[in-house]
Amino acid sequence: MNYLRIWLACARYSVVRTLMFRGDFFVWALVELFWMSVNLFTISVIYQHTDTIAGWNQHEMTLLVGTAMLIQRFLMGFFWSSIFEMGRNVRSGHFDFFLAQPGNVMFMATTRKIDPDGFINSFVALGVVIWSAHQLGLHPGAADLALYALMVGCGLIIHYSILVISVSSVFWLTNAQGVEGGYFTLTEFARLPKEAFGRITGFIFVWLLPAVVVSNAPARLLLHGFEPWWAAGIVAAAAGWFVVAVWVFHRGLRRYASASS
Repeated sequence: MNYLRIWLACARYSVVRTLMFRGDFFVWALVELFWMSVNLFTISVIYQHTDTIAGWNQHEMTLLVGTAMLIQRFLMGFFWSSIFEMGRNVRSGHFDFFLAQPGNVMFMATTRKIDPDGFINSFVALGVVIWSAHQLGLHPGAADLALYALMVGCGLIIHYSILVISVSSVFWLTNAQGVEGGYFTLTEFARLPKEAFGRITGFIFVWLLPAVVVSNAPARLLLHGFEPWWAAGIVAAAAGWFVVAVWVFHRGLRRYASASS
């Protein structure tokens, strides 16, 4: 409960700060909305020339892309600014601020700021998922929706963990430039169905770097019902990646020399 109160205080600060710069908030919200629209428009153009891609029709693909965008919007809203600010703070020595606080350093450093514009567009992504499900005639029950939310949460944990691991490289390299571009390149694969990958690429992006699992697992749940293999896989991947992220972060933390040195 103490950490919840801390997070709520940080969230309130972030909202107040955003309201002080409303123009910036609206501009970034529109930029993200434009990016999401381009993805959906691309799908509609592609399916004017084909009926299926790897066995997925247009509305199934839209459901998959909507799920991928929903997870990414949550990541941008909850963690993006804090994680990438962490890299700058380590280089500048301002990371001392988090070490001086009476709380878990990783929690304090990666959850301090939220981006309300990311949350706003998460409703758009959720609307895309609902519209696609309606077009497909899907009627998921309460249990299906709960499992879908669980899998989306697991996907969010996987993305969070990969980002923490990537940015933690700053403890060794003193510079984590290129991580942002690398992350967006990785998420491009999250909007593709698993069946579109070959044996080698499937091993890399489904099992080694589970960029495909994070969106395919919840989308397949709505389309095909509960599949124990997919559910167990994404839960195990979320737990495994989070454990690795905690270990890498604290190993890097031992190397931090602080601003005073």
